[in-house]
Amino acid sequence: MEKILAILLVALVAVACAAPPDPRGIFINLEEGELCLNSAQCKSRCCHHDSVLSLARCMPKASENSECSPKHLLGVYYKCPCERGLTCEVDRTIVGTITNTDFGICHDIGRSKQ
Repeated sequence: MEKILAILLVALVAVACAAPPDPRGIFINLEEGELCLNSAQCKSRCCHHDSVLSLARCMPKASENSECSPKHLLGVYYKCPCERGLTCEVDRTIVGTITNTDFGICHDIGRSKQ
């Protein structure tokens, strides 16, 4: 009986080691369109919802000349932050910061200086 259990254990370990790891997790590295609770879960680093009552989903970051939100502490946005290399130009207000409604436009500040 012990030999059979040992063989089954070795077979189970071999199968587990042979299976390629799934780079996408259940809670992290989520693809666009998947439900999320925080931007840290998404590959794109943007967890977006349309209203307070809607479910948040991973979405792509905002491109140049698109509406954006500056980085927010809570990590859930009404408008996604800008892609890498772009800056969200926004007039921040205290109320807008608290309610996550400070929206701006993504600009490439390197290009505008030339």
